[in-house]
Amino acid sequence: MSELNLPILDLSLLDQGPEAAARFRDDLRAATRDVGFFYLTGTGVSAELEARLLRAAKDFFALPEADKLAIENLTSPHFRGYTRVGGELTQGRVDWREQIDIGPERQAVADPDGPAYNRLIGPNLWPAAQPELREVVTEWHDRLTEIARTLLRAWALSLGAEEEYFDRHFGDPQTLIKIVRYPGKDDPTPQQGVGAHKDSGVLTLLWVEPGKGGLQVERDGEWVDAPPVPGAFVVNIGELLEYATQGYLTATNHRVISPRFPDERISVPFFFNPALDAVLPIIDLPSELATETRGVSQDPTNPIYATYGENALKSRLRAHPDVAERWHPDLVAARTAS
Repeated sequence: MSELNLPILDLSLLDQGPEAAARFRDDLRAATRDVGFFYLTGTGVSAELEARLLRAAKDFFALPEADKLAIENLTSPHFRGYTRVGGELTQGRVDWREQIDIGPERQAVADPDGPAYNRLIGPNLWPAAQPELREVVTEWHDRLTEIARTLLRAWALSLGAEEEYFDRHFGDPQTLIKIVRYPGKDDPTPQQGVGAHKDSGVLTLLWVEPGKGGLQVERDGEWVDAPPVPGAFVVNIGELLEYATQGYLTATNHRVISPRFPDERISVPFFFNPALDAVLPIIDLPSELATETRGVSQDPTNPIYATYGENALKSRLRAHPDVAERWHPDLVAARTAS
């Protein structure tokens, strides 16, 4: 462990021979069993692409309010588009951030008899005033998808499964990119940028604006800072990977504390998840690992479902109640009744 409170792993070790690759896989398994979070270096993502992404993010949030609200997520039954400051909840409390949500570009599914999570399928909302945003986000998506697939292959081998295990069971990935701005607050006490939560899917790659802190990870019942490391992503696993390993790997609570005014913070989490209808089979762990499983976390307020779409829908309905009430009142009523 480093003084940064999280392990640091170098992805390029996978290309440095069998011994180095085996060392990376051992460190990967240990980091995600013991902490659930780590820094990832050696990804090959260029500083030029990072700079373009940051510029595009800042340009978007600098647009006139009317341009941003033209793609507000309230107009999207698929929970896409722009969320104004205070428009998202975590643990029932308001998050102090604004963002744009971007998922797979697909046609909406019109099947009243299909599963409820099909309502997450649909087109994105792109700002007409900033056409270059789509270009850089698409490039970012494709590059991080490659990294995510590489990580999952390494994880599979580290858990005693075949290298293509996740590739075979993922289907067409349901990705999500959030471009987030945390505006500064001048209150005397820290504010909830985003409240404590676990991610609902498999894998998250988080890029944070250089020099901007605020991310905290829960370790041994205490919150520890996870400041950005130059050239590194912060990586964490989600509830579905905890489920697939029956608690051998751990999804970890994390949160963001808002910066102090006049500072602000840009971050871009990339969520790499299986198809909405995918069910990750429970991995048949080797005996020496199976004896160390801890079971899946049991929280009656946050059930973990085997089907990814059910996990994703749970998360979206909870985070965006205004979108849910406008477009999916039947789902809101069903949740209230249960």
